Amino acid sequence: MMASDIQNFSDGRTKARAYFCYLFSKNIQNRMPSLSQEIIMIGLLKTKEALEKCEGVYLLNNSGVQVSPTFTATNRLDDDAGRIRADRAYYYRAVKEGRCTITDPYPSLITGDLTVTVSQPVYDEKGELKYVACLDMPLEEVIKISHSTMLDRFFLSLFRYSYAFFAFALISVAVLLFIKGAQSFFFYEISPDHFKIKDVFEATILLTLSLAIFDLAKTLIEEEILGRSKENSISGPHKTMVRFLGSIIIALSIEALMLVFKFAITDPEKIVYSMYIIVGVSMLLVTLAVYIKFTKLKIEE
Repeated sequence: MMASDIQNFSDGRTKARAYFCYLFSKNIQNRMPSLSQEIIMIGLLKTKEALEKCEGVYLLNNSGVQVSPTFTATNRLDDDAGRIRADRAYYYRAVKEGRCTITDPYPSLITGDLTVTVSQPVYDEKGELKYVACLDMPLEEVIKISHSTMLDRFFLSLFRYSYAFFAFALISVAVLLFIKGAQSFFFYEISPDHFKIKDVFEATILLTLSLAIFDLAKTLIEEEILGRSKENSISGPHKTMVRFLGSIIIALSIEALMLVFKFAITDPEKIVYSMYIIVGVSMLLVTLAVYIKFTKLKIEE
């Protein structure tokens, strides 16, 4: 199994989960008054029949103990009944999230190949958890189910090349800003003998903007082109927005500090204008903090 298969699974994970959850909701009725293990197993076996390459289905109780045999494509594994699965991701994630979930790929105990498990919590009419229905599918089959259409692949490639163009354009801008900032030290002779606060701040602004833009371009290349997004972190467009606003806040903060020193020396009456910039930077900082907070909450959900 190649690393590209893992990436393909990650790209189509939402579509695959939606498909499997639809099958579960179609065959297993939730929050029913006449809830029993036999009724759930009938629906679970119907779900298995709808999937030709299904590795196996089984049922856990609300404590994570397997209460049914594992029904595979070829036989029935009765010795699996009674095994404790409470430490498995397909159990505790389904219980924690209270909805149908799909795991990351892991080696199957049945075939030895990479597989994923789809799990559906089953509640009684009072809303109490009674069972967790589980279904194992080979990773390659999940990828086929979530395989993008030709139009999807076309736009995916188009967006990826577009991101690459903008990323390398940003790198070019960052290099130009770096060169211009470095010139302040070598051509304008910023040294202990020729020291001007204005020149130092201007060079600092250019170098800081260069670093911020380069960091933004690096994020675009890693996440939008190479697809190296990290789990449980702010990634994708959220991380790009955080980096972008962060670079603006840094640049404005330096500009405000430079104006404070400039007006304090040359024209103290105008120092209020630098305070306006500081207030604006503070508002941006608070807004960014709120954005990060709600973004993390959304990811956790």
